[in-house]
Amino acid sequence: MPRWVWILCLGLFALPALAQVSFPAVPNSDDTATAPPQLLRAAPPPANASAQELEARGDELRAEKSYADAIDYYRAALAKTETAALHNKSGIAQLQMLHYDRAKKEFERAITRDPAYAEAYNNLGVVNYIASDYKKAIRRYQKALEMREGSASFHSNLGTAYFARKEYDKASSEYLRALELDPDIFERQSAAGVAARLPSPGERARFSYVIARMYAKSGNAERCLLYLKRAMEAGYAGISDVYKDDEFAQVRKDPRFTELMASKPVAVTN
Repeated sequence: MPRWVWILCLGLFALPALAQVSFPAVPNSDDTATAPPQLLRAAPPPANASAQELEARGDELRAEKSYADAIDYYRAALAKTETAALHNKSGIAQLQMLHYDRAKKEFERAITRDPAYAEAYNNLGVVNYIASDYKKAIRRYQKALEMREGSASFHSNLGTAYFARKEYDKASSEYLRALELDPDIFERQSAAGVAARLPSPGERARFSYVIARMYAKSGNAERCLLYLKRAMEAGYAGISDVYKDDEFAQVRKDPRFTELMASKPVAVTN
């Protein structure tokens, strides 16, 4: 069965509200074989509509998850005026239909139109990540960060690519920077997101422990304990490190920490 992924922060798309979307990860699969069936439901793009009107309608359709219709409207808008933003949005809709190759081409066209378009570099990184080409994904995310260092989602994506390569120190550094920029980022991209696309239970457990350590370092005991519990439920083998890692020094003084560790949550197996 395919493993499901939640593409991190496709608000990377210039529309942060559309940050969380689910996709099955089928690296190097046929571009159309895995796409969810979808009929065109909206009226065809009006010939007399302006590019701006067509783009706005495409955005509405994409928000409604009518991705095939959205692509039609973006194409009609592109026929009238070609912009990096339109190619990027079209790529997002293609990505949401699991058309990875088509999405990649649209993001590349966006960069051709605007070589400083950070979102398109990030979104190319997402395509590379889905294909398990983590090295290339890292380069894409780094390029996006050169243009927009203050993006929490870009740092989080880069951290996850490092994590997939088992470069845990680098991953932790990027996660910490993401947390500094957006204290809530891992609540939006946690067990139902990043961890869901990590291939083994052990990696998902380690991810939760790393995030717990990040929250401990930032002084957020409540979320630290939440992720510690998730790590324990996922059967993290190195949970005893919580007693010696410096980041947990303050959390260890919290009575809730003592209670959690004494409760020994039962590992949940899939």
